[in-house]
Amino acid sequence: MNLPLSFGFLGAVEAGLIAFLIGALFLLLGEWLGKRFGLHAGTIIGWACVFAVLCSASLDSWNLFYLSAVQTKMQSPNSVRLVLATIHDPDSLGTRVTLELIGALCGVVACWMGKHGKFKSLWIDEEARGG
Repeated sequence: MNLPLSFGFLGAVEAGLIAFLIGALFLLLGEWLGKRFGLHAGTIIGWACVFAVLCSASLDSWNLFYLSAVQTKMQSPNSVRLVLATIHDPDSLGTRVTLELIGALCGVVACWMGKHGKFKSLWIDEEARGG
């Protein structure tokens, strides 16, 4: 994500919460499209997870991969400095990626459980249930 977040663990938690909301929104979008095209629940959940992770954690995941794979080939300290200057808070990049992945997947699951699981009554009003 390319947002001005806090540094350290607080910034990672902020990114995880944003990813949680993105996951929930992609599930709602997937259910709307699933009703129109007759998709099964597993397909909706799977694609919602994929798109939520791609939208929320792709840039930070790429930076983490790039640092671990390409940094070993960099010979000059100046080139390392240039790469690190483009990354927001490179010290907690791994934590941020982890919490973004967890947040995106938990957002999809929590939204699904809220609409179809045990918390279904929170989404349906009394009149729709016939009571």
